[in-house]
Amino acid sequence: MAAIADDGLEKLTMAGLGREVGMSSGHLLYYFHSKDELLLRTLEWSEEQLGVERRSALARQVPVRERLDAFVRLYVPQAPGDPHWTLWLELWNRVRAIDDAARGRLLDIELSWHRDLVALLVEGASRGELRAVDAERIATRIRALLDGFSTHVAMGLPGSDRDQVLAHIGDFFDETLNA
Repeated sequence: MAAIADDGLEKLTMAGLGREVGMSSGHLLYYFHSKDELLLRTLEWSEEQLGVERRSALARQVPVRERLDAFVRLYVPQAPGDPHWTLWLELWNRVRAIDDAARGRLLDIELSWHRDLVALLVEGASRGELRAVDAERIATRIRALLDGFSTHVAMGLPGSDRDQVLAHIGDFFDETLNA
């Protein structure tokens, strides 16, 4: 993950990665078959780690809005070049080169975030903490908003630092979801 985040996939060679991890490039190819598979598996591993954090944050016994804010803090990159988001950007850049099975694996990752967000919105409405909304529809829009802002943070676009983005998202939630 660090090698991909540091240099990008285009500069990463299986031989170079093999040297970093103490394996031959042939051994890596035996397990991963291609750089695209290596990238996807690395993203899946990263998402598993993040999923553990997300489930822990969402299980806390605090108001739904606090858990929603925690969800967003986990989603949005920490800073430009965030390794997790670099993996996503690399995959989005290579999407035409991957097959339908790989796209299905990416969808599974997306749906895990989506389901958790929908559940939060439904819970918040049922408790009267959030306005009642079409949770599926709003969750889709929120994830698009988060992806857009997160891409800007990951790329380091001026005016898009993490604190500014979190404030914009908070304002959107206040305007859209407050009971």
